[in-house]
Amino acid sequence: MAGYSEPSFLLFSMEHMAAIGVLCLSILLLFILRRRWSVSSKYERLFALTLLVMEVFYHVWMIVTGRWGFSDSLPLELCSISLLVAIVLLWTGNRHLYDFIFFAGIGGALQAMATPVLDVGFPHFRYFHFFYTHIGIIITALYFTWMKEYRPTFIGIIKTMIILNLLLPLIFAVNVFFQGNYMFLREKPVNGSLLDYLGPYPWYILSLEGVAFLIFVCLWLLFRKWHFRDGSR
Repeated sequence: MAGYSEPSFLLFSMEHMAAIGVLCLSILLLFILRRRWSVSSKYERLFALTLLVMEVFYHVWMIVTGRWGFSDSLPLELCSISLLVAIVLLWTGNRHLYDFIFFAGIGGALQAMATPVLDVGFPHFRYFHFFYTHIGIIITALYFTWMKEYRPTFIGIIKTMIILNLLLPLIFAVNVFFQGNYMFLREKPVNGSLLDYLGPYPWYILSLEGVAFLIFVCLWLLFRKWHFRDGSR
């Protein structure tokens, strides 16, 4: 459309805080309904389909607008990988996928919600795609924790760290080949993020490993002993 300009996204703006508010409200509702909502695979698969459709539409939008490229559009970011794993987890209920979604999914999505790498804002489709999929990752992890009583384990932390470190050299090779910056392995986000507090390149990558492990341990300690269906420990 002639004269159309895409709305810009501002960190900690009203639209940003509204998305964070939706996340908090979603978590609260899920927690409240944990004793009343009967678990059904059809709802899990329906939610998985909505996440998949949003992701497909996102890639279609990038292709149509000429934005799609091998250097930045492959699903190789942590949250992109977590989203695909969450979709499969919702569809299959495979317990082997749970630890990755609980630790890497929640950790990565929370960081993305706090400091979004987002170039367009409300009411653009990309705004809704970004926050819907990231909230979806977190809700999926908490749903399987509270509703299906999957439990995070310390072994799950180790498994998640191993998987991430096996992915890093592969993603780094893709970055070199396509001149990309997946998982910010070549440089920090230009618009600022939590990585700014973890040192210069490449040391922030090592710092991030320590921060990730610490976050995973905190999540494990927070959730490992609580039985949310009866409210007891």
